[in-house]
Amino acid sequence: MVEMLSEKLEWIDVQYWFYVLNDLSLLYLIIPFFVLELIRYAFLKQLTKDLIFDSIASVLTYGGFLVVGILLGLLAVTKVYFWIHNNFSLPHLELNWVTILTCVLLADFAYYWEHRAMHRIGIGWATHTVHHSSEHFNMSVAYRFGPLDAIMPIIFSIPIVMLGFDPVLVLLSEVFVQVFQTLLHTEIIGKLTKPVEFIFNTPSHHRVHHGSNRQYWDKNYAGILIIWDRMLGTFEPEVEKVKYGISQPINTNNPIIVFFHGISRLFKKMKKVKGFKNKLLVCLKPPDWMPADPK
Repeated sequence: MVEMLSEKLEWIDVQYWFYVLNDLSLLYLIIPFFVLELIRYAFLKQLTKDLIFDSIASVLTYGGFLVVGILLGLLAVTKVYFWIHNNFSLPHLELNWVTILTCVLLADFAYYWEHRAMHRIGIGWATHTVHHSSEHFNMSVAYRFGPLDAIMPIIFSIPIVMLGFDPVLVLLSEVFVQVFQTLLHTEIIGKLTKPVEFIFNTPSHHRVHHGSNRQYWDKNYAGILIIWDRMLGTFEPEVEKVKYGISQPINTNNPIIVFFHGISRLFKKMKKVKGFKNKLLVCLKPPDWMPADPK
């Protein structure tokens, strides 16, 4: 078993399987499941105009996210990752099942901290609030991204590259964690068996994360494994019925407003406080922080 796991793999095979699991999942899993959700909404007589336009807005924000990600994030990430990999990393690791599984595990742990920072740092919430602004919960919400969502993960993934993991493997692992997250955005699946619910992130756990109920704020940051939340004190089970959305609803499905509302609110808050230090702290402190005296 050890020999099999440590046997060297060819890049073409690894990229093929990540392509099947990451890219093609949109066709064979995510879109069919979303159609099933629409059928369920229709059956329950919940297929409203608001839900339809909300889903369209979510998909359109994904388009904006891709543009920003390609122009700024992906190009910067690949250059930064490869530069770190070639100049500041430990000895480069071989490509085998051990390194792949370890990289996915580390990417999942990095995602936990990145996600937590997106909630607890002003500039992070300014972009991530877009994802939470929908008052519905379905597969389309998984594609609801803010303008800086492609940039923030860089800081948290650089340490993985420094450990000697190939930058491309790190990127593929990050995408794999995100694809897993996509499958959690549904109300169709209830609670799973206790062992699964204890170890893995599930739709039930992620519904809590999207809850605007006060006890659900800043809980269940996990990507794949919910054990990170259990270990680090941010776990909350789904008990009370989840009310989706954010504490300050945007009350619109205009995709431009949806995409930029968090950044707009951050700038307004920065304008409100006086002094460079306070303006900087608005970006770095938790999103509900304000100086004792705005003046």
